[in-house]
Amino acid sequence: MTGRIRSAIIVLAFAAGFAGAAQAQEAGRISRVILYPGSATIERTVRVAAGSRSVEMTGLPANFDLRTLRVEADPGIRVGEVSVQEVSRTEAMSARESELEAKSEALKDEKAALDVEVKAAELVRDYLTALSTRPAPEGGGPRSQPIVVDPKAIAGVIEAIRRGGTDAYGLIQRIEIRKRGLDKQIARLERDLARLRSGARDVRTLSISYSASRGGEVRAAYQVTNAGWKPTYRAALDSSASRIDLERQAAVMQRTGEDWRGVTLRLSTGQPRAAQIVDPAPWQLVLRDVTSPAAPAAAARAMMRERVPDEAKPIVAQFETPYTTEFEVPGTVDLPADGRQVSVSLARQSIPVKQRVRVVPRRNASATVTAEADLPEGVWIPGDVQLHRDGSYIGSTFWQAQAKERLVLPFGRDDRVQVTAHRTTNRSGSAGLLGGRWERQIADLYTVTSRHKLPVELLVLEASPVAVSDQISVEAQFAPQPKLRNWEERRGVVAWEQSLAPGEALKFIADYTITYPKDASVIGLP
Repeated sequence: MTGRIRSAIIVLAFAAGFAGAAQAQEAGRISRVILYPGSATIERTVRVAAGSRSVEMTGLPANFDLRTLRVEADPGIRVGEVSVQEVSRTEAMSARESELEAKSEALKDEKAALDVEVKAAELVRDYLTALSTRPAPEGGGPRSQPIVVDPKAIAGVIEAIRRGGTDAYGLIQRIEIRKRGLDKQIARLERDLARLRSGARDVRTLSISYSASRGGEVRAAYQVTNAGWKPTYRAALDSSASRIDLERQAAVMQRTGEDWRGVTLRLSTGQPRAAQIVDPAPWQLVLRDVTSPAAPAAAARAMMRERVPDEAKPIVAQFETPYTTEFEVPGTVDLPADGRQVSVSLARQSIPVKQRVRVVPRRNASATVTAEADLPEGVWIPGDVQLHRDGSYIGSTFWQAQAKERLVLPFGRDDRVQVTAHRTTNRSGSAGLLGGRWERQIADLYTVTSRHKLPVELLVLEASPVAVSDQISVEAQFAPQPKLRNWEERRGVVAWEQSLAPGEALKFIADYTITYPKDASVIGLP
């Protein structure tokens, strides 16, 4: 009786140990991910019971920065020693990798079974072929003679050969078609496996000791690269209502080496970055001693010594997300570690805009529809914008959101606004009392005509020549006078802003007189 009890205790202990190992393998599931442009913070969670013991989180990528590791717990749980152990990839294969490898092996086994069926069908085919001839005698001799068949059985033999040959050749053809399909599936799985294995080759196991007065959760967070998101936008202009629907989208991908299954995903426009205090360095002017050829190098070395701190201090990594906009993706997300890109819609808002027709006649004889508005609240990362106008796709552009204070997007050409440019004056000659200077005069006439049935707001931009030398003078005359000079703080750019009535043709004149020394060569003259 005692032996049986001892055996039962051993069995229960083994089962408990197996269950503990299984729990350790399942422990530390990825529960939350914060994605930044170019990196991610991953949070793993494991539920623990009351008592003092340790728990393992397995399958962590080996390329995460140990300095970013942070372990926290619910109230009533005190975290003790935390250790990290490197584990070879061959010893810790991910669940996704195991699944793909098992599928690949199953397909290869199926293909091998089909090869056996092909060989059997080929035996039947070869046998049927041999029925029509006798084998030639060894050492040479006359050609093989036909097999003698009872005339009464000829019809049955022919039908048997026809039916057997049809079955054999048909089976071989069907198997070859099936094998081609299997080859494609195997190649696809092999590519997925190669992409999955191209990430981190090793993994880490995190061991956490704790003391808990009651049950709760232990969380470990760390930062990884090879993951992130990039913004994309969709802007749809309703020209009749002068509004655009601006939609934020995100293209999400990761190659961290671990699959994300059922995680809560948050996207942030911020980026964790290292923080360092910058101190001013002395700025000294050293008089060069021309009598000593080594003096310049010595002076340069002296200045470098002044600029370099006496003691190199290590950079302390701090992670912050100041002035960010974050998005919580609804529900949970599955994202494998094979680098595939997943698109997520984040937010949408309707914005009233001012529509204008922009014309730059010196560069292009076409008019462009633009929509302008105050920059929406939040942080807008530069990205591609898909443009739609009145339900039609126009094209795409790259939006440098932080480069300007206002939202300005182009929505294609306006073919109902015609632009022409005509050179009215183009002369060169001597200038000045003694003829020591040369003068160049050019004048252009721009005509903008509307074929719209309603008035449109017009913006005509002209880049006038700018002298970068005091020996060059530029006299500019415009008709009518432009409303803005140095438009958007761009030197030399003037702007006409006015309404263009239906059927109206507006004319703009830009007249420039450029003078410079007669013996000089000026770059940039028209």
